[in-house]
Amino acid sequence: MTGGEAMIRAAKANGTDTIFGLPGAQIYPMFDAIYRDPDIKSIISRHEQGAAYMAYGYAKATGRPGVFSVVPGPGILNASAALCTADGGNQPVVCLTGQIMSAFLGKGRGHLHELADQQATLRTIIKHADHIADPTNTYAQVNEAFRQAQSGRPGPASVEMCWDTMAREWDVDVGPGISQIDKPEVDLDAVKDAAKLVAGSKNIMIMCGGGAQHASEEVRALAEMLGASVTAFRSGRGVVAEDHECGVSTAAARLLWDDTDLLIGIGSRLELQFMRWGSMDHYYDRPPEGSPKVIRIDIDPTEMTRFQPDVGVVADSVDGIRALIEEIEKQGHNAGDLERIADAKARARKNIEEIQPQLSYLDRIRELLPRDGYFVEELCQVGFTSNFGFEVYQPRTYVSTGYQGTLGFGFPTAIGVKAAMPDRAVVSITGDGGFLFGMPELASAVQQKIGVITVIFNNSSYGNVRRDQQLKYDGHLIGADLDNPDMLKLAESFGADGYRVASPEELKPVLEKAIDNDRPAVIDVTLERGSETSPWKYIMG
Repeated sequence: MTGGEAMIRAAKANGTDTIFGLPGAQIYPMFDAIYRDPDIKSIISRHEQGAAYMAYGYAKATGRPGVFSVVPGPGILNASAALCTADGGNQPVVCLTGQIMSAFLGKGRGHLHELADQQATLRTIIKHADHIADPTNTYAQVNEAFRQAQSGRPGPASVEMCWDTMAREWDVDVGPGISQIDKPEVDLDAVKDAAKLVAGSKNIMIMCGGGAQHASEEVRALAEMLGASVTAFRSGRGVVAEDHECGVSTAAARLLWDDTDLLIGIGSRLELQFMRWGSMDHYYDRPPEGSPKVIRIDIDPTEMTRFQPDVGVVADSVDGIRALIEEIEKQGHNAGDLERIADAKARARKNIEEIQPQLSYLDRIRELLPRDGYFVEELCQVGFTSNFGFEVYQPRTYVSTGYQGTLGFGFPTAIGVKAAMPDRAVVSITGDGGFLFGMPELASAVQQKIGVITVIFNNSSYGNVRRDQQLKYDGHLIGADLDNPDMLKLAESFGADGYRVASPEELKPVLEKAIDNDRPAVIDVTLERGSETSPWKYIMG
């Protein structure tokens, strides 16, 4: 088989059923193999960045590796923002790419799409980058990329092969994919120490990050046992439903924070408590004086040195929580105050009503989006508000960029989510500025009948930039205001359904229709420039 076919068959052996990408000269053999394999679906993007974001959305929605293929050099560089996002979001994204002709590798002759050192460039961004020089090793090296992407702290990986090597036929042994991923053994002594802290605490808060998404059942059991509040900022949302008696938004969690005596971080960097509620310009390597005691359960041992807890349990979140529950049952615990949590939730909801019109729009979306529907946020005023103002009920259904804050990620990522979950409703919210980053992928959605619904909150500006320049730079507006195309005509020109609304009340029937139709749709929400209330007081605490 060709080297390209070997790469695709090895990816398939690791469970790949969908590959996002954009064909080009150095990767034709891979796309030819995809064409000939009825078990692998190809989703073709209009830009390499879009392909990588789609793979990111696939991984976010499913918890399985999202796979994409783009040409080397400029293709890889175009995809790098999405790879950076996947690294920040700890998502198993696997890039299959090409290289220049093998005779030219490392020579600097200026071959088509040549980078001085593509692997070195990628290694500054992602978890693992490999080059296949001998195609007979393809299965081993592709397997290693999938193992690296999923083992320990998940993250993006890449595998490359030279153009001519990929096109030639080789005698390749067909082998299985990886049988298991690596995870650490639970330190039971650390678990005992953690249980002692639990036994001496009453007002406990559990903070979930992306590393807790697969541990929903365990987190809920721990919370119910302790009567503890459970919150998350972005990546950990939905682990415990926010209409559960223990599930709270970050706005409610902030009201509970001052008398919290123990924080249990699960798969979380604890950004909320020790950056946003602390100081974004001061680095804490341990809880400052006066903080609650801190337990961390995290699969990445390095996290315990980046921010040192009172007790650190290095473990997969499922294993760590199960061991902790078992030890708590032996040592005992105090009863949590569920009325205290309920009161904070009620007060928080009343407080955040002031964030308008964003909250009213989010309420309409939440009313219509099924519990298992996916909501893909974006860096816009409604997106920021959704961090605390949009209730999330199931794991993985709130899709975020994480700490990277990559403007424009939302729309192409939502296409990947919908491709992964075609029977679920997927709503992408975005600002007009962010949407135009990935707008060409509307053609991809229409051509391939991917029924993602995009709600554009159109305030003809980069809203956050505009507010900051007004408040901090004496109103010196530069690059903040935008002249946009007619979004309705734009949608229709691509063949998508287009709608325009000007109020939350108008949005409701239109969104309901779009969900029922399950077609690519753009809903242009017209907003007056600068009209949104700032949501930042509920994000920065």
